[in-house]
Amino acid sequence: MKTLSRGATAPDFELADQSGLRRRLSTLLESGPVVLFFYPAAMTGGCTREACRFRDLRAEFEAAGAQPVGISTDAVSTQQEFEQRNGFGFPLLSDEDGAVATAYGVRRRFITPVKRVTFVIGTDGTVHEVVASELDMDAHADRALAAVAGLVAPG
Repeated sequence: MKTLSRGATAPDFELADQSGLRRRLSTLLESGPVVLFFYPAAMTGGCTREACRFRDLRAEFEAAGAQPVGISTDAVSTQQEFEQRNGFGFPLLSDEDGAVATAYGVRRRFITPVKRVTFVIGTDGTVHEVVASELDMDAHADRALAAVAGLVAPG
């Protein structure tokens, strides 16, 4: 399946976060835009750097009315350890069977379980931005924040 592109409707889903709490995308969107970032594996160097960039910009995302949400095929217990080590302060979802990654077109068969892709999803469920970079870990949060700012800009 091809990766979702701008203008697509984001598939709704429900997954457990790092504390075991079930989170549904449509419910999260009731509070504002969601920045859904897929990462290959918790506690690896690149994924830690990427997630920490989202953490470091969390106040800016909150000021824009948006929330980052991480997602990988790691187990809930691994997501919990990842959160405890880094204090992200946002949901890390466990997509162990890869069903959500498949629905978003980021599932991989080789190298890593998923592609490193970020989706900026508006409150209506529309994908407004897609950031796909395997090597520039900061690009995901930086470009997503710019896209969110565009969603809430007047006019």
